[in-house]
Amino acid sequence: MKSKLNHSFEDIISFENLFLAWGEFVVGKKSKPDVLEFSRNLADNIISLHEDLASGNYRHGPYEAFNISDPKPRHIHKAGVRDRLLHHAIYRILYSFFDRLFIADSYSCRLNKGTHKAVKRFQRMALSESRNNSRTCWILKCDIRKFFASIDHNILMEILDEYIPNKNIMRLLKNVIESYSDENKTGVGLPLGNLTSQLFSNVYLNELDQWMKHNLRAKKYIRYADDFAILSADKKWLKNIILRIAEFLQTRLKLSLHDKKVFIQTYASGADFLGWVNFPDHRVLRRATKRRMFASVKENPKEETLQSYLGMLKHGNTQKIRSELLQKYWVSQ
Repeated sequence: MKSKLNHSFEDIISFENLFLAWGEFVVGKKSKPDVLEFSRNLADNIISLHEDLASGNYRHGPYEAFNISDPKPRHIHKAGVRDRLLHHAIYRILYSFFDRLFIADSYSCRLNKGTHKAVKRFQRMALSESRNNSRTCWILKCDIRKFFASIDHNILMEILDEYIPNKNIMRLLKNVIESYSDENKTGVGLPLGNLTSQLFSNVYLNELDQWMKHNLRAKKYIRYADDFAILSADKKWLKNIILRIAEFLQTRLKLSLHDKKVFIQTYASGADFLGWVNFPDHRVLRRATKRRMFASVKENPKEETLQSYLGMLKHGNTQKIRSELLQKYWVSQ
């Protein structure tokens, strides 16, 4: 029997939760014009939002679209301040409940997780499966095609309904989820700019994670967003499960594997995972990641941008790249 959320609709829309959500939302955004405008009449605006939510009159507003490089080019849709405040209020209540249900080796958009811990965990898995490099460790790497743009609203609502018995909460989540659709298909897609999208995407792919663990019996499986890997000493087994994974994704979640990003390789030859090429005794930065990094610093040559990348580079064998980056842009550590 699946766990059920015990929180009420009132827990989400309460003044206390909305004001706490505001405190979390404004971190790093206090000087933004739209945030300043909302904060000038903060109490009145939060009261108005609460009343609309309590009466059932709340309707999610439109989105502002723009492009970023993070480091890949991404199409972001940003909601208005009022709606983003609500996203934080929802997230505050739902995150801790769902996070307990996720597998340990899901690393995207979770507290105390992230890319660096995912890469370290990947290396520990590889060393274990290779028995400290005494046998060949094969790695099946997969990527889901256009993941956020392909999330089906009805399937997401069905999954959420299995955990959330409160109908008012479900109506509110439906309001948020249906506020956006991919430009090519109605009822499909989540906006990259929403905090709730981070949570909903993990809820959606938790179906895959649980199937991997309990049905496919994949002992060494790790996922970060739509990028996942399975490690095994049995290459034949890895080959045989590709079609099963593709079938599950299509049948259960209406998702498809990216056919150009599915491959099997050995750990000893260098396993590409989350921007790093991992070897038994070291890791190096992927060439495409290096190109995007240099392009990003060139486009935005600020000290904080450079320092951010230098911090990332500390997690691998990158002394040459670090020196090149520093010399090229004449910024010292």
